[in-house]
Amino acid sequence: MGKRKVLVTGAAGFIGAFLVKALLEKTDDEIVGLDNVNNYYDPSIKESRLTMLRDINVEGRFTFVRGDLCDAVLIERLFAKNRFDVVVNLAAQAGVRYSIENPRAYVESNLVGFFNILEACRHHPVKHLVYASSSSVYGGNEKVPFSEGDRVDSPVSLYAATKKSNELMAAAYSKLYSIPATGLRFFTVYGPMGRPDMAYFGFTEKLRCGETIEIFNMGDCKRDFTFVDDIVEGVRHVMGGAPEVRMGDDGLPMAAHRVYNIGNSQPENLLDFVDALQRVLVEEGVLPADYDFEAHKQLVPMQPGDVPVTYADTSALERDFGYKPATKLEDGLRAFAKWYRDYCGGL
Repeated sequence: MGKRKVLVTGAAGFIGAFLVKALLEKTDDEIVGLDNVNNYYDPSIKESRLTMLRDINVEGRFTFVRGDLCDAVLIERLFAKNRFDVVVNLAAQAGVRYSIENPRAYVESNLVGFFNILEACRHHPVKHLVYASSSSVYGGNEKVPFSEGDRVDSPVSLYAATKKSNELMAAAYSKLYSIPATGLRFFTVYGPMGRPDMAYFGFTEKLRCGETIEIFNMGDCKRDFTFVDDIVEGVRHVMGGAPEVRMGDDGLPMAAHRVYNIGNSQPENLLDFVDALQRVLVEEGVLPADYDFEAHKQLVPMQPGDVPVTYADTSALERDFGYKPATKLEDGLRAFAKWYRDYCGGL
């Protein structure tokens, strides 16, 4: 692919930091990372990710900019100065339940922030814009597995609505300004250095403190858990394969825009997931062998914004890029448990 100038927004975030790490280790790319390092969750984890990146940035190919996606002047300045080849927009306000409590944060980051990226790509053309969408766009679809051609016009949370809006905005800008763009619908990402608001991390924190964990929908949920390294490899594959700008029958450019699922294609029952998590937490020394898990579990009803199942059809990703996530759930949870033990302390 040669040496590229790459912008990664959300570079201190979970997926963003591991993407920058992979690009530093496996490519010759020069990378600019942007993140506002907000306090939606513990900023010390974000700082730890940045420390990880500084430690491997021996050739100085990574530059970090602490700033906000909503700062249009900053975004314009970054694009004008760097002339990016590829932009990977991972910055967003995440979390389904938080979108019910703080909707404005999602409008500002996920809509206004993404608009700023699109405008910058319009005025400073890039070879490829890759951006994070989400499996949440499928809403309460009952047809499984979820395929990219399924209808996604019934979101059950504002977060999902903003992600679908991103896809529509990107498609419009691609059509109007010939911007090659690819949206990636991520499915329940997990792994070391992850987000504390995700179930596996939150469960671990509560169990370690002797608190009770709540298992939603009375345990009758399935999630397509996808290990962070698999997500990152999917992103790397897609970065190198921009959609081709083609002319339509009307003589005008067609939208060079595609959307792909990235998931493990093997949904796990939430109760089985909890059992696997408990097992590795004991085996890796995070919790004692005699921990009474049954006394610390409670089955509760479905929460607003949640869906009973997520399940990715990744045949399009495999067809176009020859890539399919494959990390087993227990292996990924074990990697998380080892990191958690070292980061937060074991027994």
